[in-house]
Amino acid sequence: MNNILVTGGNGQLASELREIAPNYQDYNFLFTDVKDLDVTNHTATASFIGRNNITVIINCAAYTAVDKAESEPELANAINHLAVANFAEIAKEQDIQLIHISTDYVFDGQNYKPYVESDLVCPQSVYGETKLAGETSMLKINPQNSIIIRTSWVYSSHGNNFVKTMLRLGTEREQLSVISDQVGTPTYARDLAKIILDVLPKLDNNEVEVFHFSNEGVCSWYDFAKAIFEIKGLPLKVIPIQTFQYPTPAKRPFYSVLDKSKIKEKYNVNIKFWKESLINCLNVL
Repeated sequence: MNNILVTGGNGQLASELREIAPNYQDYNFLFTDVKDLDVTNHTATASFIGRNNITVIINCAAYTAVDKAESEPELANAINHLAVANFAEIAKEQDIQLIHISTDYVFDGQNYKPYVESDLVCPQSVYGETKLAGETSMLKINPQNSIIIRTSWVYSSHGNNFVKTMLRLGTEREQLSVISDQVGTPTYARDLAKIILDVLPKLDNNEVEVFHFSNEGVCSWYDFAKAIFEIKGLPLKVIPIQTFQYPTPAKRPFYSVLDKSKIKEKYNVNIKFWKESLINCLNVL
């Protein structure tokens, strides 16, 4: 029996992993959040992993408050970088598989075609910098049979996310302004959760590999919002605006489309179109 530690246990991705876990009976899942395990406490983390005979770590723990990270760089670095390095060290020492979730924010968003895993990284925010530092540490420490999955625009029926925010505003307002010049692909956390557990038994790599995963297709935040309201039949007027009209402390990538060819070809993965997955999520909600 594989004992899987899932960190960030109350987050979107971990919550989806918890829901589909009964379908994967070869695994015994242990979900932790900060109250159970402080991933920034390296000694306690190593002890916890050893005590529970963990064979796989799925690291969903992250500091994801993108704007707040600009004023809390040390905390963001502790969670997004130093904790990842610690997990990688433990994984290497104890021969444990590590699946770490990263982000499109490691790129500067200036591309003109979907980003492949080998494209130049150039984060534009503290969040992106700390997530990249976590990646870099894991690649350097190099635990076997371990991977990094970069994803983008994650949403689900759990936690706080764009979809749930739009649904709430859709019942409170008659019109809404949404950014139209940032382009990417939404990722339904349940689809990512399934991919992780399907790929896990196939991992056989001597060096840490990086993969991209999101749903298929391309849209702007404006397109995404319009689709949410149309599917739900909410008569909200959506007004497209540009990024400069909605300034934020952290700089966002203008272009965040990820090329999924590598994960599709290596693991024979089928990926749903973003609107199909959005409908599935809205049906759950």
